[in-house]
Amino acid sequence: MNTQEQARALMLRHQHMIKNREQCMLSRAADEVGMPAEAIARQVEYGKAHPHQSNYDRSHVGLS
Repeated sequence: MNTQEQARALMLRHQHMIKNREQCMLSRAADEVGMPAEAIARQVEYGKAHPHQSNYDRSHVGLS
């Protein structure tokens, strides 16, 4: 695997982790307000996370 393939795999894995984190946060919030999980799944399909936004990315605070 060359450097470009490694970089691509790393980026795709990172985006997948962000998406999973977003879905987890949304499902927890839905559970707190009593919203069904199916409604959250539909919302995630319509409002996809943008890769250039790091809203759901890990925070640097935990690394201190």
